[in-house]
Amino acid sequence: MSGYGRGDEQRTFAALPPAPGSTGFTRTWWGREWLKALEDTALDGQQLKAGRRHARAGAVGAVSVRPGRITAVVKDRDGTAHRSDVLVREFSEEEWERLLGLAVDSAGHIAALLDREMPPHLVEDAAAAGLDLLPGIGDLDPECGCEAWDHCPHTAALCYQVARLLDEDPFVLLLMRGRGERTLLDQLQERSAARAVAPPAGDGDGGADGAGASGSVGGMPGVSAEEAYASAFLLPPLPAPPTAPAAPGRAPSLDTDTEPEPGVDPAALEFLAADAADRAHRLLVEALGSAGDVPELVEAGLTGAQDAVRLAAGSPASWIAARLAAGSGRSRTDMDLATRAWWFGGAAALAVLEEEWTPDAEALARAGARLAEAWEDDERPVLRRSGGARWTAVGAEAQLRLGEDGRWWPYLKAGGRWAPAGPADRDPAAALATAFAAGAV
Repeated sequence: MSGYGRGDEQRTFAALPPAPGSTGFTRTWWGREWLKALEDTALDGQQLKAGRRHARAGAVGAVSVRPGRITAVVKDRDGTAHRSDVLVREFSEEEWERLLGLAVDSAGHIAALLDREMPPHLVEDAAAAGLDLLPGIGDLDPECGCEAWDHCPHTAALCYQVARLLDEDPFVLLLMRGRGERTLLDQLQERSAARAVAPPAGDGDGGADGAGASGSVGGMPGVSAEEAYASAFLLPPLPAPPTAPAAPGRAPSLDTDTEPEPGVDPAALEFLAADAADRAHRLLVEALGSAGDVPELVEAGLTGAQDAVRLAAGSPASWIAARLAAGSGRSRTDMDLATRAWWFGGAAALAVLEEEWTPDAEALARAGARLAEAWEDDERPVLRRSGGARWTAVGAEAQLRLGEDGRWWPYLKAGGRWAPAGPADRDPAAALATAFAAGAV
């Protein structure tokens, strides 16, 4: 087995829906060829047919793919679940060297692979070099919790499900053979770059600087700088930017039978992956200039404690908020107040809740003038300044807090704690009215 591929490379695919018998099981060349190879090398056709029925019925759970092994939980009709593994023969180091060499030798193969496409002709060229990318006899070794000695309906169903995964991403085949997409592409780029700069053997006819009269460098043909610069103006215009997707992609499912590392919570990782997808989608929408109704991405450069509040404010699960509270050094009550502040105004509102600042004399004068002009004389409430930038209404459980940006935030006392009562306002009278209204609810 090859020792070069990264042992920690693994991809997990969410369970696929049933595939009705009236439809084709696969839709791409790679999926069909996998099934053909599977059926041509099967020793027990009956088990294979039973596995196909299981796969069509949606009995195969999330599939984990890593070098040399595919794993899934497969259920019988009565709901009994079995962990099923299929061991795939990995390529040796020498076989990977041959595969990389033939890929770099073919301009079509290297261009397609570096563009993250798997050209079907790669199978034929690899076979000519003695490498079978698709499974042959003895390449797939089953292991199942039902304790069958050979392929059973469960491992056969898993093999059938791989065909549908290849429909989505043919690079899964190379991962099973020992190397993931990123590792493979990095190696191809290195080899391609090295070959591009290496001079042909025996080339020594150029001048002292490596360039002959024909304008070649290191034996490679070239053009003058003037010609290259002029050609840049003949290039066609860039295409229009793509349209942003309507919603972020689905986060991967980590609900597999593989035992997680100690201290790793798959559910928490799924939550973080979904959050990352949402943020990436907002950045893309913003970059393409089609923001529309998509909320603006939160401020960059958040501290860990601030980001914990952002995550808690976006999660409906109480256990996530509890973990984020503990991780950021807050009590649950503190986290509840912090997420409430975040809903009203993000990081700025959180700073008003948790941080105190003292305005300088000029800022205090401006704040006093603004408070004086916000009400008519006979309507002005009695406000007592407490702390640096907080004014409490005398005889009421309401408070105004001044942010460093000059906006006023309404606060209401509840349960002995001051809590955010609404969004900020440039008008202190409007902000105080918001606090009074919240108290009346």
